[in-house]
Amino acid sequence: MDVRELYRSKLVTIEEAVSKVQSGQSIITAMAAAQPTGLLRALGSRKDELHDVTVMSCLLLEDYDFLKPEMRGHFLNEAWYYGPSSYRAHAGGTVTFLPNHLNECGPKKAVNDPADIYWGTATPPDKNGYMSLSLSLTYEKVMMKAANLVVLEINENLPRTLGDTHVHISQVDYVVENTVPLLEAQPIQPTDVEMEIGRLTASLIEDGSTLQLGIGGIPNAVTACLMEKRDLGIHTEMVTDGMVDLFNAGVVTGRLKGQWPEKIVGTFVMGTQKLYDFVNDNIGVEMLAGHVVNDPWVIGRNHKMVSINTTLQVDLTGQANSESLGTKQYSGSGGALNTCMGAQMSAGGKSILALRSTAKNGTISTIVPAFVDGQIVSIPRANVDYVVTEYGIACLKSMNVRNRVESLIAIAHPDFREWLAAEARALQYTF
Repeated sequence: MDVRELYRSKLVTIEEAVSKVQSGQSIITAMAAAQPTGLLRALGSRKDELHDVTVMSCLLLEDYDFLKPEMRGHFLNEAWYYGPSSYRAHAGGTVTFLPNHLNECGPKKAVNDPADIYWGTATPPDKNGYMSLSLSLTYEKVMMKAANLVVLEINENLPRTLGDTHVHISQVDYVVENTVPLLEAQPIQPTDVEMEIGRLTASLIEDGSTLQLGIGGIPNAVTACLMEKRDLGIHTEMVTDGMVDLFNAGVVTGRLKGQWPEKIVGTFVMGTQKLYDFVNDNIGVEMLAGHVVNDPWVIGRNHKMVSINTTLQVDLTGQANSESLGTKQYSGSGGALNTCMGAQMSAGGKSILALRSTAKNGTISTIVPAFVDGQIVSIPRANVDYVVTEYGIACLKSMNVRNRVESLIAIAHPDFREWLAAEARALQYTF
């Protein structure tokens, strides 16, 4: 059959696609900017017909109707990583968290608890019938193969990314068309405090290093402070606008990378239209599955691999909480531990955690004596080489607990150092 005819034979409306969902089934959706907004927006309209439907997701970016409190019992969002909408909806009983590491979320779920239905997004097919999954390869391809029913939402605005992104029209059951503006994450302008953290973090990065970075005020500050570096490479879960700036400035060449030299390697893309235009049909950007990109052994083969992760809290022995406020889930573990471990396996590599010294307008220290009240340990202390705040750099690599305590107190906010020292003595970390 001609690929155009094959495409037309699978084309249905969004309402028809959503009508395929049955009570008790599970749906898994593409993540972040790749999520199928048309299908997800329409799902809540079937509330009165459906019960016990699980929607597996990662980083939802809209307040979809199926997340509302009145949807309890009809839909349950099982989230690998909370976006703002999942965080807000949690108290209403329609969201639960799924602990994971990014490199394992696809393969493990596909084997142990595969979804009945896969909903994702893709570019229109080319003349040979191939579509690009575009903005995310984290777990999407793995979960597509494990699902019983595959629906792709075709959006002409999606960039055609390269790498392991292509799926043939014969491999899907249905397509729907929904050409809408892409979901964007506007860059956060770093504060003065974040710029100082960025400057200190950048001082740890040598020419020729390969970087993993995220998004937000501190990562944006780091990229702004790297403009004088040379021959950096990118091997990261998330491809961001800051990486485009570094490439355009000639800072990122990838020339010395141990894996996929001269290519920016990532597993998902989220940012502005500038970024989406950059990755479109760009042979210099290699999109690969999360179980490949975030495999610590793969990461560790890169030259001078540096992982730069932000975190919420660090205790005085160096373990980090990156995902919870007390017992309340805030975000997720994502790939932070993967990249920390990978960086430590790399010759000349470094695992860096960065955070502001205080929270809530200076009323709370983010460096704490010990974790209490249910805070999650996202990164064990043995996997942290450096901690950076606006007050300095604490080198924890190969350091004993007493030295770690002293180093971390030295970069805590001055208002909390005396308290931290007293607590350290009470805990018998120091004497």
